[in-house]
Amino acid sequence: MSAPLLSVKNMTKHFPLKAGTFSRTVGAVRAVDGVTFNIMRGTTLSLVGESGSGKTTAGRCLLRLIEPDEGDIYFDGINVRAADSRQLRMLRRRMQIIFQDPFGSLNPRMTVRSMLSEILRFHRLAKGRDIRDRIAALLDQVGLAETAADRYPHEFSGGQRQRIAIARALAVEPEFIVADEPVSALDVSIQAQILNLLQELRERLGLTYLFIGHNLDVVRHISDQVAVMYLGRIVEIAPADALFAGPVHPYTTTLLGAAPVPDPAQHKARHLPQGEPPSPIEPPSGCPFHPRCEYAEERCAHDTQQLVEVAPGHAVACAVRSEQKAVTHR
Repeated sequence: MSAPLLSVKNMTKHFPLKAGTFSRTVGAVRAVDGVTFNIMRGTTLSLVGESGSGKTTAGRCLLRLIEPDEGDIYFDGINVRAADSRQLRMLRRRMQIIFQDPFGSLNPRMTVRSMLSEILRFHRLAKGRDIRDRIAALLDQVGLAETAADRYPHEFSGGQRQRIAIARALAVEPEFIVADEPVSALDVSIQAQILNLLQELRERLGLTYLFIGHNLDVVRHISDQVAVMYLGRIVEIAPADALFAGPVHPYTTTLLGAAPVPDPAQHKARHLPQGEPPSPIEPPSGCPFHPRCEYAEERCAHDTQQLVEVAPGHAVACAVRSEQKAVTHR
């Protein structure tokens, strides 16, 4: 079996909370709390969960846009956390990000040509006439005309701006892209176009994606594998088809059950959790979902739940449900 392109083990990021005249640390927000996963070359792993579950922080930690506190991150065998500035510059060519808000991520004072030229010059990928040709090819790759190069971000629609953001990520010929909710700010019809573009680029260029999202229909469409996050932890990870067909963790069941159904005449059973979501500043002991879980037992409040494989490639951090799953398969 081939090695994963990206391997993450026990990645942690806590943001300190300051208070008082001397800004003393009085607590921490546990944004990412011991996350482990692998992404195989040429595939898409999606991170899903409620707002505040730690998805975006996890994605940015991978690229060291935010420095993780602990854990191992290996990209194609290279220790990302141990990389110095020179090595990190080389890694940034191979690992890129597409942000959620295309208008906020593009410099309003620069034309598209200026933005892309700056990247190509900085990484010494082209010079002179080659820059113009390279920009024309990039814009064509994302479905824009070459005339778009001399316009400013405010002159484009939201979908066009996101295409420019994708072109900017592609400019350095990356192998891995973190797509941080790249379609959530777009109209539904435009979302489909951008998703299809991302899939075409993956097939044509051999890209690998970490896709961050909360729209489960979008996630199902684009993913090979899905990891579900709750309060900074991965509670279930599985091939996309297996997870949507048979979720095991109670939180995953809740998440899928809460998704709206397009047909108002169609009803489906909803497994709604009890109580309110806990604070990431003071998460519950043991399993973080146990105060809201219908399957919770006394041990759930004390035992830290580890991911346990219940089927090939399908792991769940719930002792009760994983045991039930094992019994039904005997």
